[in-house]
Amino acid sequence: MPLMRWWQRAQSVAGAPGVRELSVGREEWTQVARDVAATGGVLQALWVTGAPAEGAHVYGVYLTDPGGLAVELALPAGDAGPYPGLQELFPAASRLQRAAFDLSGVRSSDPDVRPWLEHAEPYPFTRVDGEGVHEIAVGPVHAGTIEPGHFRFSVVGEKVLRLEAHLGYVHRGLEQRFRELPILAGHRLAARVSGDSAVAFSWAYCQALEGLAGSTIPARAAWLRAVCLELERLANHLGDLGALGNDAGFAFGLAQFSRLKEDLLRATAAAFGQRYLFDVVVPGGVAVDVSSDSARALADVICAVCAESAELRTIYDEHEGVRERFTGAGRLEPQLAAQLGVLGLVGRASGQGRDARRDLPCLPYTKLAVTPIVRRGGDVAARVAVRFDEVQQCGRLLAELLAELPHGECTAALEAPADGAFGIGLIEGWRGPVLVALKAGPAGMVRFCHPHDPSWQNWPALEYAILGNIVPDFPLINKSFNLSYSGVDL
Repeated sequence: MPLMRWWQRAQSVAGAPGVRELSVGREEWTQVARDVAATGGVLQALWVTGAPAEGAHVYGVYLTDPGGLAVELALPAGDAGPYPGLQELFPAASRLQRAAFDLSGVRSSDPDVRPWLEHAEPYPFTRVDGEGVHEIAVGPVHAGTIEPGHFRFSVVGEKVLRLEAHLGYVHRGLEQRFRELPILAGHRLAARVSGDSAVAFSWAYCQALEGLAGSTIPARAAWLRAVCLELERLANHLGDLGALGNDAGFAFGLAQFSRLKEDLLRATAAAFGQRYLFDVVVPGGVAVDVSSDSARALADVICAVCAESAELRTIYDEHEGVRERFTGAGRLEPQLAAQLGVLGLVGRASGQGRDARRDLPCLPYTKLAVTPIVRRGGDVAARVAVRFDEVQQCGRLLAELLAELPHGECTAALEAPADGAFGIGLIEGWRGPVLVALKAGPAGMVRFCHPHDPSWQNWPALEYAILGNIVPDFPLINKSFNLSYSGVDL
């Protein structure tokens, strides 16, 4: 198999287990991408470091059956002209390449050269012509308390013919800010890349850092990190299930799931000192230990929350109005999901069975039975069903983790890694796989850090899922994806 020759040539990379790195030339850069696509692999991330005048490096990370493959293409100074774009093989690459150009000045061969982060000039949306076609512009400022994003609908009547999203309104200069931080402090910024995935991003950062430093965290710390990650997953699913009920006109669902999420957040705060776990995962372990009494109390609340969630699922399933709104809305067929490289929860609802907790497991997931929950319906109903099933799986995993917490320390000393050391962290967050690529700089600083949210892959899929639906169903379909704005605007 052609892909295996690249895998065998690659070297292990520090950080996430099962990830290798490979340096290639221009022709090999394209050939690797072709071989990954031919075997059903997906593009996880793409970014650029450096600049045309000083020389640049293009990185692509793929998820393949053998494991994660990080590919580096070096562009010498004066020869940092267009590198081969990957958009024909991996559609999500187009926006990644455009954002990378805005940040570095290094352009790909992608013919789409519209700016992603620059909003000084009107954005040239793709137009749909024809009798009766008109456009509806939504955003970037919205009526609700959500982040800015512009959605341009082309419709006939209420039926959507095309949707194009333009994001990039919350660009914060995070990659530059990472380079101004000591490497042992960067986890705090990583936790704030996308606030609803704080544990996933901070763990991915620390996983990369600990790999660079050659450090192994205590077993108790690994178990507590997994507890935090599953609590984050559970809280987000509870919030989404309530919001989806509300978008279907079922306010009872919002009230009940909001109550359950509040119960969970209060129990989380009692155990860890924070409702949302921004600062629990730290280099070398965790910042907060949990007593036996706190662990039992937390487990009791989780058990009650999951039991009530199961009852509410029956109500959702039997409610004719909710069922009618969910079924068939926003369908993303499995074949299209595979072509688009859709990741995480949305991908699993459309037949894509990837889950890094099983495919690239670190402790303690190597000792837990995580089975990806997969549906093939691809509609709102399927995405709701995956959430309901994952709520129950979270409950089971948390019960095991809290009952079997190893004894011992919950943190270990960590030294700053040597200048130039490179590592990758990869953690399955609630939305999908979260990646952090980290390179150490001199004097204990960060040379570069690139965080990647799976929303990059899934925003284009939303534009396809809405086609043929009516405009009033967009809020429901959009919520069923629940993608991050800030996660794709670094």
